Amino acid sequence: MKEVSDGFISIIENSSRECYTPIDLSRTNADLINIDITSVDACQKYIDAVLTKNKATVAYGGYLEKRNLYATNAKFSGTSNATRNIHLGMDFWTNAGANVLTPLDGVVHSYKDNAIHGDYGPTIILKHSIGDAIFYSLYGHLAVASLQSLYVGKVFKKGSVLASLGDSNINVGYAPHLHFQLIMDIKDYLGDYPGVCASRDLEFYAQNCPNPKWLLHF
Repeated sequence: MKEVSDGFISIIENSSRECYTPIDLSRTNADLINIDITSVDACQKYIDAVLTKNKATVAYGGYLEKRNLYATNAKFSGTSNATRNIHLGMDFWTNAGANVLTPLDGVVHSYKDNAIHGDYGPTIILKHSIGDAIFYSLYGHLAVASLQSLYVGKVFKKGSVLASLGDSNINVGYAPHLHFQLIMDIKDYLGDYPGVCASRDLEFYAQNCPNPKWLLHF
């Protein structure tokens, strides 16, 4: 775990603050006008270009970002403000196989391989308690091996290795990355929770899924 005096927490192993650079995958990014962001190869090429330009190894961002990334997937389609294209977590784009670190103490709430194209692939959800407050963190697009030896209630201490990232074949259609999302009230969900919402539902999800930046101090 890399944690410095300003509170910054690295969620990717062996990555200092200098290793991270912001990335914009929103519909308003002019650099993406002529790029088919729904293509894994095209998306990866753009991510690599951002990382190279900024001499970084991890590109991060995406909270409440309206994206074209899901445009060709029927799982997200709808009409007007019912189309799900607003991203509810923070993404960390880096190499497949990179280890994911637990940003704070937690126990396994649930886990599941959401192996449907455009979904999370292997996913882990942790439960956290700070004082009287209880909330959850979701980690999506993991390697299948990350789900081995897990059980509900398993304890992970802050800074321990939780999982590793899967490649595009395992994470069901995306360039390698971690989807990290905070959830205040998880209802009855197990190993899954919406990571993208429609405009009509944004008010609810923005409140129930706060910006992870407050926890990681980006």
